[in-house]
Amino acid sequence: MEKLSRDNVRNSRYPTKIMQFGEGNFLRAFVDWQIDHLNKSTDLNAGVAVIRPIDYDAIPLLNVQDGLYTTIIRGLNESGEAVEDFRVIDCINEEIPVYKDFSCFMALAESSELKIIFSNTTEAGIEYIDTDKLDDTPAKAFPAKLTQWLLHRYQHFNGSSNSGLVIIPCELIDYNGEKLKEIVMQYCQLWQLEQGFVDWLENANDFCSSLVDRIVPGFPRDEHQQLQQKLGYEDNFMVTAEYFHLFVIQGPKHLEELLCLKDSELNIKIVDDISPYKERKVAILNGAHTALVPLAYLSDIDTVGDSLADPLIEKYLTQLIYSEIIPTLSLPQDELQSFANDVLNRFRNPYIQHMLMSISLNSMTKFHTRIMPQLLTYVERNKRVPEMMAAALAGQILFYRGKRGDDNIELTDGEKWLNLFAQLWSDYQAGAITVQELVQSVLAAQWHWQQDLSLVSGLTQTVADYLQQMLDNGVRPTLTKIMARI
Repeated sequence: MEKLSRDNVRNSRYPTKIMQFGEGNFLRAFVDWQIDHLNKSTDLNAGVAVIRPIDYDAIPLLNVQDGLYTTIIRGLNESGEAVEDFRVIDCINEEIPVYKDFSCFMALAESSELKIIFSNTTEAGIEYIDTDKLDDTPAKAFPAKLTQWLLHRYQHFNGSSNSGLVIIPCELIDYNGEKLKEIVMQYCQLWQLEQGFVDWLENANDFCSSLVDRIVPGFPRDEHQQLQQKLGYEDNFMVTAEYFHLFVIQGPKHLEELLCLKDSELNIKIVDDISPYKERKVAILNGAHTALVPLAYLSDIDTVGDSLADPLIEKYLTQLIYSEIIPTLSLPQDELQSFANDVLNRFRNPYIQHMLMSISLNSMTKFHTRIMPQLLTYVERNKRVPEMMAAALAGQILFYRGKRGDDNIELTDGEKWLNLFAQLWSDYQAGAITVQELVQSVLAAQWHWQQDLSLVSGLTQTVADYLQQMLDNGVRPTLTKIMARI
């Protein structure tokens, strides 16, 4: 079997117009996959130079396969049909190990064809290290490397405004573009760089915040040999991903033209304000996950997919999203409903086994950020407690008792919450407090909620009633009773 290379696969060559910090699975199955689609369906004609931003040799460079690899996209499409798509990605021209070939990395700054920079150096990658020096080869922090490179570009092109770039970080932090720019400016100050360079950064370059959304399981280790036999070639860089993808970029309008998005069917949005899309994702996708975990897990279900295959849990989750979460959000209702449909299809994806316990990490913080804002907005607008969210909160408190039947649940959260729940459930078991007092203590934790939620009209009573029913009858009978009233 031949190794995947440009000698045995028909492919195209594109001029390098994009530089990318990071060679990991996510960028290759998300950004590079989209660049490949745009190359094939529009006039983009863009090749990518990948920069390996850290010093390690455990994984060979993409160069051993001439930058080629296969994406395996699996999931349910808009019609709910299972799809599986194999695609050889050929937009990567080279991978440069910056610690071993710093001069090659810096030489890219002299290319007039280069227009865009993408990055994903993990959440910890956008950091400021005050010991980094301008003459390091390279500096350690990703923003410091970027500052070195941008300074060289500024000097090579004599500060020409036409030499500016669109810089789009994809790291999973809020307003990643603004944060990256802020740290680049810190390096300008640390290294006492000239004011002309600072002005060029401000006026000729666009640092764009982004929202990225796609589940990328990565290298299909268990299926690797089988897939190679099916494809007929050896590929050690193949990567799997779900069907759904969303890329929201808070950037200039000319980026649509730069990326040739006019005739593209890709789910890429160039917007003035990314916050409504972030709010939508956190509330609908992440909020549904967080609400689902305790109720499904305590109903003896272990995965997201199995949860959606259960008629009761599916009905509950659908009702939660459409009746209680969507009405609290600011985007147009048709956009929200379309996104919700995609979310439910993603949850049903038969190709991804998403364990509920893997989502349960730090659930109290997740409940605070993902569900509580919508719960409070719902109460304010409707003057009543949302029943589905109240049931989720009751399930959350029951989950933190740490028991599923006769088995212990391995709880993972902040020590303060774990200690408080252990004490409250011990006091309840000893008859020292009632269910209502237990719930009130949880809701009154201002150190976590930043307010006393026990003062929200009807919330303590509703959650306590559902929790008592779950203790007396079980989670499924309680949900069945709640859903029968809807």
